[in-house]
Amino acid sequence: MKIRFKATPVVLAMLCAMYFITYVDRVNIGTAASEIQKELGLSNTQLGLVFSAFAYPYLLFQVIGGWVGDHFGPRKTLFWCGMIWAVATISTGFVHGLVALFVARFALGFGEGATFPTATRAMQYWTPANRRGFAQGLTHSFARLGNAVTPPVVALLILWLTWRGAFVVLGLVSLVWGVIWVWYFRNEPKDHASITQAELAALPPRPSGERSRVPWGPLFGRMWPVTPTYFCYGWSLWLYLNWLPLFFKNNYKLDIKNSALFASGVFFAGVIGDSVGGVISDKILDRTGNVRFARLSVTVTGFAGALLSLFPILFVHDITIVALCLSAGFFCAELVIGPMWSIPMDIAPKYSGTASGLMNTGSAFAAIVSPLVAGFVIDATGNWYLPFLMSMGLLLLGGFSAFLMHPERPFADAEARLSTGQVVAAE
Repeated sequence: MKIRFKATPVVLAMLCAMYFITYVDRVNIGTAASEIQKELGLSNTQLGLVFSAFAYPYLLFQVIGGWVGDHFGPRKTLFWCGMIWAVATISTGFVHGLVALFVARFALGFGEGATFPTATRAMQYWTPANRRGFAQGLTHSFARLGNAVTPPVVALLILWLTWRGAFVVLGLVSLVWGVIWVWYFRNEPKDHASITQAELAALPPRPSGERSRVPWGPLFGRMWPVTPTYFCYGWSLWLYLNWLPLFFKNNYKLDIKNSALFASGVFFAGVIGDSVGGVISDKILDRTGNVRFARLSVTVTGFAGALLSLFPILFVHDITIVALCLSAGFFCAELVIGPMWSIPMDIAPKYSGTASGLMNTGSAFAAIVSPLVAGFVIDATGNWYLPFLMSMGLLLLGGFSAFLMHPERPFADAEARLSTGQVVAAE
C-alpha cells in the first residue's frame, strides 16, 4: 500500500530543512575559524571582516530578494538561491587567501539573501493564518538546530577531511536540497497533486485580480519600526553565531572539539526558544484575539530575559556558569523569532515577502557591524566579554523599540493609494 503524505506538512518540513541547511552553511566558518585563521594567518580583525562578508549582499538582497520571491514565486527563487549558496560553500574549501575567502563568503550571502523573505512568502499561502507563529517558530528552530549541530559536525569533518573537505561536503548537501525543492514544491497550493480539499479549505484565500506593484513608500512607513527592533536582536545573534566557538576556545584554552561541544550546548537552547516563542504567541492570539499583545508580549519578554541572563557573565567567569548564562540568554533571545517573523504577514499579507525583507534588513545590517566591532574590540583589548556587554545595551534598546510596532493594523491597498495621493473611488 502506497503511503501518501499531506502536502502542507511536507512543504513545512522542506522549509525546515532549508532553514537548517542555510544556517549550517553560514555558521560553519565559526567552528572552522581557528583552523582557517592558523593556515591563512588572519588576525581577529581580519576574521571579523570575513565573518561580515556574508552580510553585505545578504543585506542588499533582503528587500530585493523579497520582491523577487513575491514576483517570481518561491519555487524558482529558492531553487536558484540554493544553487548559488551551495556553490559558494563548496568554493570556500578551495580558497588560499583573505581576498578569496572574503569573496566566497560574499557569494554565500548573495545566495542566502532572498531565502527567508521568500520562505515567508511560501508560508503565507501554505500555512493557516492562526498557525503563522508556530510555522515561523518551527522553521527558525530548525535554523537554530543547524547552529547547534554545526560545531560538532564540522569539528568531526575537519578531523576527517580537513576544513576544506568539510565545506565541500556541506555544499553538496545544499545542492541536493535545491533539486528536491524544485521537484516537489508548487507556488499555488491548488496546483499540487497531493493537496487535499481539507487542506485547501484551511489555507488563507489568495488575493484576486492582477499582481499589483509594491507600494514601497507606504509599506516602508508601516514596517520601519520593525527593522530597528530586529537589528537589536540580530546584533546578539551574529555575535553568538560567529564568535562563540572561538570565545570558548581562546578564553578558556579549549581544543576545537571541546569548544565545539560548549558552543553546541548553547545553540541547542535556541532550538527550544524558537519553537516556544511561536507557540506562545499563537496561543495568546487564540485566547485574546489581540494581535499586538500576542506579538509584543513575547518579543519584549525575550529581550528582557536575554539581557538579564547575560548580566552574570560580567562578574562570574566559571566556564559552566558562563555556558549556562549564555544558553539562557540565547533561549530568551530566540523567543523573539516566532512573533517577529509573523508580524510582516500580519501587517502586509499581500506583500509578505517584501515586508519580511524590510524587517530582516535589520538583522542583515547587524551581521555586518556586529562581527566587525567584536573582532576589533577583542584585538584592541584582549577582552572576550566586552562584545557581550555591548549586546546587553542593544537588547535593552530592542525591548523599548518593540513598543513602536503595530502588527494589529493591516496594510491595505487603499492605505497605499491614499498615502501616495491617489483617489480611491467609493464602492
